[in-house]
Amino acid sequence: MSVDKHFFFERNLLALSASHERLCSRLSLAETTLNRYKFLESRGGETVPAIVNPGGGAHPLHSTVDPRREARRLLSSTMNGAGFLVFLGFGGGYYVEAALALPDVRGVMVIDYDINSFAELLCSADHARVLEDRRLRILIDPSPGEIEECILERYRPSLDGAIRSLPLRIRTDMESGRFEEAGTAIQNAARRLSADYSVQAWFGTRWFSNIIRNLKAAEETRRPFPPIREAAICAAGPSLDMQLEGLRKKRGGLFLLASDTSLPALLAADIEPDAVISIDCQHISYKHFLGGIPPHIPLFLDLASPPLLAGMVSRPIFFSGGHPLANYVSEYWRAIPVVDSSGGNVTYAAVSLAEALGASRIEIYGADYSYPLGKSYAKGTWIFPYFENIQNRFFSVETRLSSLLYRSPDLRKKTREDGIWYYETRTLNRYREGLELKAAKTDARYSTAEGLGAPIRLPQGEKTRRSNPAIFSSGPAAMKTRNFLVSYREKIAGLPESEREMNAEEELILKTLLPQAAALKRREALNSGREVLEAVKRYCVREIEKVLEAMYGE
Repeated sequence: MSVDKHFFFERNLLALSASHERLCSRLSLAETTLNRYKFLESRGGETVPAIVNPGGGAHPLHSTVDPRREARRLLSSTMNGAGFLVFLGFGGGYYVEAALALPDVRGVMVIDYDINSFAELLCSADHARVLEDRRLRILIDPSPGEIEECILERYRPSLDGAIRSLPLRIRTDMESGRFEEAGTAIQNAARRLSADYSVQAWFGTRWFSNIIRNLKAAEETRRPFPPIREAAICAAGPSLDMQLEGLRKKRGGLFLLASDTSLPALLAADIEPDAVISIDCQHISYKHFLGGIPPHIPLFLDLASPPLLAGMVSRPIFFSGGHPLANYVSEYWRAIPVVDSSGGNVTYAAVSLAEALGASRIEIYGADYSYPLGKSYAKGTWIFPYFENIQNRFFSVETRLSSLLYRSPDLRKKTREDGIWYYETRTLNRYREGLELKAAKTDARYSTAEGLGAPIRLPQGEKTRRSNPAIFSSGPAAMKTRNFLVSYREKIAGLPESEREMNAEEELILKTLLPQAAALKRREALNSGREVLEAVKRYCVREIEKVLEAMYGE
């Protein structure tokens, strides 16, 4: 390696080292004399890499006249509001450099293959100013899973705007198969984030409002919840009506965990559950409890649940369902047990809770994940008395139930092998598939009571279970609720206008604001990331001040 090459290489590695430690380790062992590239000089004196094909021909990756102007023109014509860019191929770094110079670009990823080839590129020119930019993430020889994971971690739709991938065509044509896999991984990650973002856009502010108002109740010390061995999970599908008698007969040997939706149906049948779980952040959740809940029954609540639910029982037990603020609370205020609620429905969360409590066998009742025979819910659930109270001669209970059923635009009718028909939707299918995937991965054994809904495919055979399950308990609070809220409020108010100026702690605080940012962006039709950031800071500070005033008179 010549003196200039060695200087460039070491300087570029030093610039990368702060944020790409593992990549730097790989590069330090890379071979830089394989001549995968030839390096040309543009008319203006810039270095232009030309990739060498198997026949020895060299193909310039950029303009040999003015590669920087070419990069600026490309970006100006393809951005279309995108604030997060994924470049397929690094080349001479001109596209990345042009992107990072744009004020609205908040994140850049580079995907390339062959660590030795990339090392050659770092020997050819000084890229330090680009490589040390904190907005940049470089993946060399990544698997599709690594690409998805990196995008899920770094791309924030509420602040970053749209995501766009830009291929360096001559580079991607040389390894089309691998870059096509990368493109598919980018699309998969974008789809997952789009689904999450849609939920955040509707519920982000409600989650935040509920969490900060639940902290005072969550501060109280609770005894650890004892472990269980066998559990029955009760959902509220129509099949529950025919399964109640069988559940009653098995009741003595099972820990019965009811979803909030199924609680009134169980109580109407004189079956008292051992515990109830609720995860919905909407205030409509209280309708499940209008018929009352025996105050001695433990109520497991997502920290983002409506605060009024905690006041309905003597033993509310909070858990973290994965909201960034709930995770932050658990890390820096009081350790709160985690329950996987990523399936998006209360049945999924209930089986996750049963596992967290130590259950090795889990039997599920009322989980139809469909509308068998055109029915939506089991008898006794809140929807029936509610519709009865508001019915009139123009809109009967039956009319309202039909309206509830047929509101889904993607309703499809299917028939089981035994001739029983049901309606399904994409959302219900996704919920069912999520449960099936969970059952396949867990070490607890799942089974379902015979019902009328869509078939649930569960793994067969025995499974082993850990002999000493973790204790389900919250840790001691690091400080009083008031002090935590005051500190959190000040940290939000002190966030700088640009993420480029944020330290690690400030980035952590910013992460707790992202769901609210999605909701405010939708509600207030905000455009730029800076507008969204300022709006979410104002909103969160104001909400915390409301809580402090209501609870402490401040």
